[in-house]
Amino acid sequence: MKKAQVGNVIEFREGLQGIVEKVNENSVIVDLTYMDNYRDLELEQRTVINHKNYKVVKETALQ
Repeated sequence: MKKAQVGNVIEFREGLQGIVEKVNENSVIVDLTYMDNYRDLELEQRTVINHKNYKVVKETALQ
């Protein structure tokens, strides 16, 4: 399993996507406003996802 880095786009929980803002030991903090339909889904702006529960969709060169 590959851990995400800050700036990566990850996918989790049935197709939701977000940009990683912070990487913790066991989880990442994700900005969900990346999704076009963010407002329609009525989600919080950020969420915490365990490393086991996502996959990296797009990597960034910010590393």
